Amino acid sequence: MRSEVIEPNVSNFVNSLRDMGYTFPIAIADIIDNSITANAKNIDIFTTAKSQMQLSLLDDGVGMNEEELVEAMRLATKSPGLKRKKTDLGKYGLGLKTASFSQCKKLTVISKIGVEINARQWDLDYISAENKWLLLAPEISSLNRIPLFEELTKLRSGTLIVWENIDGIESQAFSNEVIKLRDHLALVFHRFIEGIPGTKILKININNNIIKPFNPFNPEHPASQQLSTEKIKIKGENILVQPFILPHHSKVSQAEYEKYATDEGYTRSQGFYLYRANRLLIYGTWWKLHKSIDAHKLVRIKIDIPNDQDQHWGIDIKKSTASPGEEIKKDLKRIISQVTEIGSRPYTGRGRKIEDKTVNRFWSLSPLNGEVRFTLNTQHPLLNYLKMLLDHEEMEILDTYLKGIQAFLPLDAIQSKLQQSPHEVNQKSVLTNQELEDIINKLKSSNLDESMMEQLLNTEIFKEYRRLKQ
Repeated sequence: MRSEVIEPNVSNFVNSLRDMGYTFPIAIADIIDNSITANAKNIDIFTTAKSQMQLSLLDDGVGMNEEELVEAMRLATKSPGLKRKKTDLGKYGLGLKTASFSQCKKLTVISKIGVEINARQWDLDYISAENKWLLLAPEISSLNRIPLFEELTKLRSGTLIVWENIDGIESQAFSNEVIKLRDHLALVFHRFIEGIPGTKILKININNNIIKPFNPFNPEHPASQQLSTEKIKIKGENILVQPFILPHHSKVSQAEYEKYATDEGYTRSQGFYLYRANRLLIYGTWWKLHKSIDAHKLVRIKIDIPNDQDQHWGIDIKKSTASPGEEIKKDLKRIISQVTEIGSRPYTGRGRKIEDKTVNRFWSLSPLNGEVRFTLNTQHPLLNYLKMLLDHEEMEILDTYLKGIQAFLPLDAIQSKLQQSPHEVNQKSVLTNQELEDIINKLKSSNLDESMMEQLLNTEIFKEYRRLKQ
């Protein structure tokens, strides 16, 4: 059989490599994976957008000699099937290149071991012009101008990644992307920043500001519910699953509630959080096994897998999407059913209070053709008292007004506000304590019999007043 070499069109191939769907924060996280695998304990990121957008990332990991550096610059430098150390966060040997190419046209990697410093560079414009994969070897003396290069020279070992000609981001959006990057890294690498037992704490700085870890489960708060960890066996390996129920907004301050909502909000942040070798990969998803609803917005389920289970979870090159296999889904569905029932209690429990018969309430739940509606309590003692004071015509006008209140209760607006900013809602402030006291004094001087007076004082409004006065 005859064969012939067909070289790819390098220029077109480069453009295909750049279109992998990376965002700026995900691309940087992919680079940091390499630093952690190289045992780095300090990572410094410096960004600038003066004449052109540029980023430098320096770690104090083991570094690379010249041969190792050249191999690291190769595309697909590792076989996906190669057995790795349990702490290795890579897989395909593509992350450094594909993540970088998605954001910039010039990637320079400078690495140091002892006194030896080596550098290699991919320049996509140069590659396209020559139509060949030509790896450049810049002179070390020409790199002095690069931010963090001087800091690299002071290290015993380390690696400096430099992105130039960044075009994956609009220049006016660069500062906002850096803010998003800080939040993303605080979440994705929170375990490393907090400190994993047996290892040193990882420190990440962006423009000289250290990143603080963000644990999405708020485990230190006494109102956070940490349910039992369950082990699921897959191909002889244990997968650990632990559900959490975050505190109801009434149990935390407004600042803390908003912090754990994240920019995505509680409803979009519910679901599974998949960790691979302690690195958070996927978060805020049910993998279509369950529908996101407000009643389950406090439910977050942590999953821990080793770094050799990617094929069972459909993890992509970017490590930002996954799809568990059918065997795993059965167990996850069972866990979802158990946890969401518990997770909805902070809301269903509070909802049932409207049916409490020990208090004369203003509102009731009434059935209507298989549905329910909120209706004003027409037997409320205050309304009955008012009926005695009004004539028939006045009562008809009041009745029309009350029906209007019921018909146009702004449920959508109430629900939206309670989901987005529950701490801002304060209906009780409509009536002050002084106003309540004045009303009680007027009622007491109105010659009401004791039975009627007791009914009035047993309504929501006065019971709350008496509680506050205790």
